[in-house]
Parts: sequence; C-alpha cells; structure tokens
Amino acid sequence: MEIALLLAQQIAQLFLILFCGYLIVRTGLLRAADSKVLSVILVYLVIPCVIIDAFQIQDSPQVRAGLLVSFGAAAAIHVVFLALTAVLRRPLGLDAVERATAIYSNAGALVIPLVQALLGQEYVIYSCAFIIVQLVLLWTHGSTVLRGAGSLSLKSILTNVNLISILVGAVLYLGHIPLPSVLVGAMDSMGNLMGPLGMLLAGMAIAESPLKQLLCTPRYYLTAALRLLIYPLAALALLWVSGAVSFLPDGKSILMTVYLAAITPACTTITSMAQLYGQDVGKSSSLYVLSTLLSIATMPVMLGLFDVVI
Repeated sequence: MEIALLLAQQIAQLFLILFCGYLIVRTGLLRAADSKVLSVILVYLVIPCVIIDAFQIQDSPQVRAGLLVSFGAAAAIHVVFLALTAVLRRPLGLDAVERATAIYSNAGALVIPLVQALLGQEYVIYSCAFIIVQLVLLWTHGSTVLRGAGSLSLKSILTNVNLISILVGAVLYLGHIPLPSVLVGAMDSMGNLMGPLGMLLAGMAIAESPLKQLLCTPRYYLTAALRLLIYPLAALALLWVSGAVSFLPDGKSILMTVYLAAITPACTTITSMAQLYGQDVGKSSSLYVLSTLLSIATMPVMLGLFDVVI
C-alpha cells in the first residue's frame, strides 16, 4: 500500500497545479482559450523530448525482455477494453464519445511523470509501450468511432508527432546511438515540465466548464466509472490471470507502468477529435474534466489493489 500512498501524494501535488490553472482563468488573468499555447508546447515539444529521452538507456537483454512484456500487456489490455466496450455498448446505450472516453486514457500526458516519480526514469521506456499501442488504436479505431464511417486516416497516424518521436527514439535505441549529454540534459529539463503543463491545461479547462452542470449530470458518472473503475479492474484481472509478473525479475514494476497508463482519466485528445468529427465537444470536455477530478481518489485505490493482487 506504500506505493499507493506515494501515488496519492504525487497526484495531490499535480492537482495543486491544476488548481493554479483554474485560478488564473477565474481571476481573469488568462482565458481558457489561451491554453492552446501551452497545449502546443506540451504536444509538440515536451512530450517528444520525454519519449526520445526515455529510449536513451543502455540496451540489454533485460530491457528488451521488459519491452516485449510491456508491449504484450498493453496490447492485451486494449483488446479487453475493446471487447468490453462491444459488450456494454447496447445495454448501456453508449454513444461514440462515451465509448472512446471509456477505452482511451490520458496515458501520454499523465503516466510518464508518475512513472518518473514512483519508479524512476529507467522505467519510462516501458510506459511508452502502452502509449504506442494506444496511439495506433486512437488514430485508427478511435477516429473511426468518432467519425462514424469512412476510411482510416493513415496520414493522421504517420504524421502524429508522438508516434514520430517514438520511431526516432526506437531507431536511436536499436542503433545504439547515444545523444550528446548536453542534449539529453536539455530533454530531461523539458521532461520536468510535462506533469505541471498537463495539469495547468486541465485546470484552465475546468475553469471554463459550468461545474454545477458537470457535477449534477448522472450520465457523466457512468462513463467516468467505466474509465476509472470498471476498465481498470478488468485490466487488473487480466494481469492476474496471465501470471505475467513472473516472466521477469522486475515484472511487477514493469507491469505497474502499463497498469498506471490504463487507470488514468479520459484522454485529452478525444475532445479535439470530437470537435474535428462533429461530435458533442461539450460532453467530451465534461467527461475529461470529471474523470480528471475523480481520478485523485480512484487511481491510488486501483494501484493499491494492484500492489495487493499482483
């Protein structure tokens, strides 16, 4: 349970930063629309630096084995999420935004700073496995769900800056190409901005949302429960049944990076995609905000269960 308490502390620190983002908009110093600048910095500069830096580790059979396990676990978890959504779609009447929100987590923006704080920089590379699997599915399955019909957007996949960063990092890793220490240091410094920037953006988004409507819409809690409770429990059951923790000496830590990614709140990209494909942007934004607020309570509980069960 100690790891769950550490996670709660880390999330609490991030949420203090979220509150600062909320205040800066509510006091009129900035508008919520001004967050676009921060969003561009986060997506096109900070996250790519973190991803490439994660691959700047010494290659070894242990690292390769860990990557194989983390990729397998991430792919299996997404298969479970997709199957669970297919089963629940009709009984719960889940629309496109609700289905996408339930499946896709905010792994890219939230899990890496948490892994850095809880396990160390050397484990960030394993969390990238989940991000890679999710990015591919998000811009194939996710975009198809939100678009409703039509062909897959191959261009969106191939030009996604996070996927390009992963490919660059993988080439450097597989080619045993170390970057200059000055560049690595600069990327480390940029990586330290990831958590704070992500939570500032969330706080600015919350400041624009009508909290009364957000907190008093029962339907929103259903989707939040799927994203934060039901799907994480399904992922935990899968990891327990598979016995994957026994595959490696540090299997529990490696699987924890994958599980952390699976229990984070709704993916921020869903709101942008909803706007792009003519879906209910207000609903998507509300689900993101509500799940982010509730995750401060659910993530430590889910991680505590992981620590006990796995």
